Amino acid sequence: MMSKSAGKWRWVKWVFIVPILLFLAVQLYFLLQIWWWVDHNPGMTSFMREQQSALREKNPNANITQLWVPYNRISNNLKRAIIASEDANFSDHDGVDWEALQKAYEKNNKKHKVVSGGSTITQQLAKNLFLSGSRSYVRKGQELIITFMLETLMDKERIFEIYLNVVEFGNGTFGAEAAARHYYGVSAANLSAPQAAKLAVLLPNPRYFDKHRDSNYLARRTGVILRRMGSADLP
Repeated sequence: MMSKSAGKWRWVKWVFIVPILLFLAVQLYFLLQIWWWVDHNPGMTSFMREQQSALREKNPNANITQLWVPYNRISNNLKRAIIASEDANFSDHDGVDWEALQKAYEKNNKKHKVVSGGSTITQQLAKNLFLSGSRSYVRKGQELIITFMLETLMDKERIFEIYLNVVEFGNGTFGAEAAARHYYGVSAANLSAPQAAKLAVLLPNPRYFDKHRDSNYLARRTGVILRRMGSADLP
């Protein structure tokens, strides 16, 4: 007959120890993946798989579009535009812009729901590689852990190179090369400053702006980013 102490230990094991071990196993998986990607390019990301599945609900043969190009074959115009639009302090921070995160937290408290993330480029990459588009503080916590893994194992240029190649720019369109061809019929290397600025402005809501390319907001915001691009520091 099982003693009370043995039964209590089994209860403690299943309630506390097993979940902790599972959590650590997941983190190890993320860490090993990131270590591999230091000098190997990722294939399908979590966001790509999610979007391809959504497209295939309407068309079983649908595929996302993505073409990998190295960092030096992506226009500096696009690099500067994205930093100016998404993360002005990218070259300097440790992966998290704590001031932006605090502002997002205060905004979410006022709205009583998660409406803003305050994410840096590294945080966005962490989410795109492994997580979903859902918003919650649990997912945000996991995003932060992955962010610090990326910043520890990779330099800024490699983080930015992967980001530029996997970020979503439109309905089924991922990465700078596919976006440049989709919107302008040119390569990512040949994007002009106005073209790059407009692509950068798409990023917060790319599927919506893919269908509303002539919106007044898009035009105004593109002008703002064009003016900021000159002060953007590249890694």
